[in-house]
Amino acid sequence: MATCKPLFTTILLSLVITQARAETFGLETLDLQYAEQGWGEPHADKSVDNHPLFIDGKRFNHGFGTHAISALKILLNGKGERFTATVGVDDEVGQRGSVVFKVVGDGKTLWESGVLRGGDAAKEVSVDLHGVNKLTLLVGDANDDITYDHADWADAKIVMITGKPEAIAPIREPAIVLTPKPSAKPRINGARVYGARPGSPFLFSIAATGERPIAFSASGLPKGLQLDPQSGQISGVLNAPGNYQVKLRAKNALGKAERNLRIVSGNTIALTPPLGWNSWNCFGCDVTEANVRSAADAMVASGLVNHGWTFINIDDCWEAGRGEDGKILANEKFPSMKSLTDYVHSKGLKIGLYSSPGPKTCAEHEGSYKHEALDAARYAEWGFDYLKYDWCSYGGLVPRPDHAGLLKPYQVMREALNQVPRDIVFSLCQYGMGNVWEWGAEVGGNCWRTTGDITDTWSSMSRIGFGQAGHERYAGPGHWNDPDMLVVGYVGWSAKVRPTRLTPNEQYTHITLWCLLCSPLLIGCDMTKLDDFTLNLLSNDEVLEVSQDPLGRQAARVARNGTTEVWAKNMEDGSKAAGLFNLGEEDAPVTASWSELGLTGKQTVRDLWRQVDLGRFTGQFQTTVPRHGVVLVRFKGK
Repeated sequence: MATCKPLFTTILLSLVITQARAETFGLETLDLQYAEQGWGEPHADKSVDNHPLFIDGKRFNHGFGTHAISALKILLNGKGERFTATVGVDDEVGQRGSVVFKVVGDGKTLWESGVLRGGDAAKEVSVDLHGVNKLTLLVGDANDDITYDHADWADAKIVMITGKPEAIAPIREPAIVLTPKPSAKPRINGARVYGARPGSPFLFSIAATGERPIAFSASGLPKGLQLDPQSGQISGVLNAPGNYQVKLRAKNALGKAERNLRIVSGNTIALTPPLGWNSWNCFGCDVTEANVRSAADAMVASGLVNHGWTFINIDDCWEAGRGEDGKILANEKFPSMKSLTDYVHSKGLKIGLYSSPGPKTCAEHEGSYKHEALDAARYAEWGFDYLKYDWCSYGGLVPRPDHAGLLKPYQVMREALNQVPRDIVFSLCQYGMGNVWEWGAEVGGNCWRTTGDITDTWSSMSRIGFGQAGHERYAGPGHWNDPDMLVVGYVGWSAKVRPTRLTPNEQYTHITLWCLLCSPLLIGCDMTKLDDFTLNLLSNDEVLEVSQDPLGRQAARVARNGTTEVWAKNMEDGSKAAGLFNLGEEDAPVTASWSELGLTGKQTVRDLWRQVDLGRFTGQFQTTVPRHGVVLVRFKGK
């Protein structure tokens, strides 16, 4: 027995030393800016809405308030001992919200909460970290959506045997410009089909790249329209319904280009998805008339107008009250709406604005409730071309709408818009309630939001974009699914903008997927801060052709293999566009097979971002796609 005492003493001493060296770190002490989440900003010791942490009535002084879908990666270097926390949905959302917490070590799930909803009791977490190199704290959306998914890692602590835990910064990628510079010779871009109602003011700008000056001409213009040969703007008023085949021409000192444009005079507008800019994701409620004018100036100066970008849209916070006659008034930030619309139109662009069917907008400004006809007439009087109509406070009037209740406010405004002598694109914004894609066209919507608000994170963008599978049968010319605005460039939802948090590859995925989805493309960044990379994302005419194809077919997911997916759509000329996506964390091969795409024989494969042919292939096409990236190709049989 005496010989065992030294060994026992050594073990005991080792345990004492280990316990003495172990140190506990609160999660709130880490660099939480590295957390990725589906909405809002990460907060130390506060909820995502920056309130004290409360779960089921109990307050917690420390922790990490986030929002699904959320991921925080932490480097432990195998020196961790234990992770503990109390988790749940923060009380600030009441009975709403549903989330799933996961603790993952080196890719293996170590603990999972199951679905937790607002008002549920908190759950205790205690996970052994021995040997774990990288710890990941995840919050999922419980497979519904992220609305009100305010999640708390309360009293979260990491015990380290030695060393410190470190939050891992998202991977930094080089911002590689793939789009070639346009030729100095003329090239006509943009939509090949355009719809307008007889009797409404007509404005279509021929989008053309090439060295200026360019002389424009057209043959076959219907009666009532005229072309300015210097600006390329076609204006006037269509007198009668019908389909008109117009030949557009552009000529400069280096060459000339021709292209057909089909003008459809009838009841349907927005025959291709709208392309433009919206103020919300950059300026939020800080938007001013000066911001809007600057956006229009930048749309022209950057050359984006030459690629088919058209709309300059004001979101919420332009509204004041109403005059004695009941007409809506603009606030002091917008001293003259008519002067503003005239300015935007003079540049060959169109302009939109925002309202709500409720008494108030989302930002508590004047809504259109019981003033729909007055407001529609006012918008036409001012000269607006686009209306985003946001559910907001209408939910307070009809808190549990049935199917008819969901349709009613949009039917009322649609009827009001039908009575004004102006084409106004009608954008329904009610976040996908009641499967709006199934009835949006029925109430006269030209596009409809299928989802809650997007943020500039991979979790938000990818969840929204890849969640559009199955909606494709409801989209087509004049009526489009809308998975929300673009979050590339400088965004910020306030006067203080910052670079998007999406990586370069994620931005390529964003633009590619939205083009394949035939979504409205509304740039959400500060247009005065366009850098070369962002401009490259927005000015590739072969990519934009996927969006603006006259056939109007939204892409469908045709293959899924682990973390890779293939989405494809038919094009009017018989070709097929396909996006090969990698949703995983490492570079991966992605295969597009002819059997899944519905192709036969040899196909010429063209890389649309690089604008180069990759060769002729039979049976399948395979390429390596980077993390969170995409390769966009077009298949042609001849």
